[in-house]
Amino acid sequence: MKIPVSPPNFIDIMHRIAKSGELINLVSRSSVFDDKGRYVHWDKLRHLTPPDELTHEQWWFAIKSARNSLSNGVSLVDKHQSKFNYSLIDAVHKQLHWLDRHACGAIQSSEAITNAKMRDTYLIRSLIEEAINSSQLEGASTTRDVAKEMIRQQRAPKDKSEQMIFNNYHAMQFIREIKDEKLTPSIVFELHKILTKGALNDNEVGRFRTENDDIHVVDNATQDKLHTPPLASELDERLQKMCDFANSDSMNDKHFIHPMLRAIILHFMLAYDHPFCDGNGRVARALFYWLSARHGYWLVEFVSISRVIKKSSTQYGKAFLHTETDDNDLTYFILHQLDVIRQAIDALHHYLDIKIQGISEAEQKLVNNPKLKGKLNYRQLALLRHALKHPRFSYVVDEHQISHGISYDIARKDLLEMADNLKLLVKTKQGRRYFFVAPNDLENRISK
Repeated sequence: MKIPVSPPNFIDIMHRIAKSGELINLVSRSSVFDDKGRYVHWDKLRHLTPPDELTHEQWWFAIKSARNSLSNGVSLVDKHQSKFNYSLIDAVHKQLHWLDRHACGAIQSSEAITNAKMRDTYLIRSLIEEAINSSQLEGASTTRDVAKEMIRQQRAPKDKSEQMIFNNYHAMQFIREIKDEKLTPSIVFELHKILTKGALNDNEVGRFRTENDDIHVVDNATQDKLHTPPLASELDERLQKMCDFANSDSMNDKHFIHPMLRAIILHFMLAYDHPFCDGNGRVARALFYWLSARHGYWLVEFVSISRVIKKSSTQYGKAFLHTETDDNDLTYFILHQLDVIRQAIDALHHYLDIKIQGISEAEQKLVNNPKLKGKLNYRQLALLRHALKHPRFSYVVDEHQISHGISYDIARKDLLEMADNLKLLVKTKQGRRYFFVAPNDLENRISK
């Protein structure tokens, strides 16, 4: 990735156009998009064919004029003390309306996560998924299956990659616990401690970077510097302003900022300031979840934005750099993140459809079986579906407990009933620990 070419100075172009007598004409025909309806940066626009025989500079002036007319400033500033801003365009309104319908209320959501008995199962799954993907974005190399096993069995991490994922999981739990609290620098430091415990040197955990740390965001392939954050001496004041921005009551502010926009901007600003030696991306994404949950966008708790970002990390980086190189226009980053959130929610619904279909298939196998009909709860049905596809798989009480967010006694009862009473699992013992194994003839056992 390389730093995009910065746009020509808007004021300079305006003076040149004013001398030509085309100023009013260009302003009157301005649009925030290119001719294909895209919110493009100058770095790309300069290679496109301008409409109606305009020069590239004239075209850019018309676009920027339209964007400036819709621009809204925020209270946060860059390292040169210039304010960040965003354009409240129709594309943003449309995405926010979709999120209001699908991420805040319960009407559009699957029964699997509106049903109080089932939602903990899927919440645990989402916390694990986000922990894994957020860590892998930062370089963790542990496979998903190994990471899931570690978290569900609560075993100690074996290396730095597993430690990062383990920490991310506990950070997401911490976010849920403090979602009703106001954000303070102390909470941000605590979050950083949780995220970096055992993965950084002890003297780097839970503290600001210093001038001696010489922190930059670099391209992994070329090692070119892409972003140099503000001075370390400014971080105290900048973090407090960031907390004030996060805690602001939009309904009472002079200029209303939609809660999801505020969450996205908070994400951007923590990454921009880069206040820590490492772990900034993980802290930024965790704060996005905190602010979303704080304002009632509860469905966001069940999705993994890092999973989507990981698939197109280059676009994530470009959205950040486009903002920084085009007059602090956050619209690039906002549009990217709104699309990421929507993709993550769509992926959640797809996952739930598959899961619910699988449970329905498992239930169907029991319909004509008087011995089993109505005997299994949804947790046991989910395990049965998994067991049908994974003969000889071993289940343990601790893992079943963590997977569904239930007590140890309830998890133990689930498995013992399936083994001792219904004979759907084979109970074995190694040392003092019981294992419940899916037998090779499970389908026959169900059919009998």
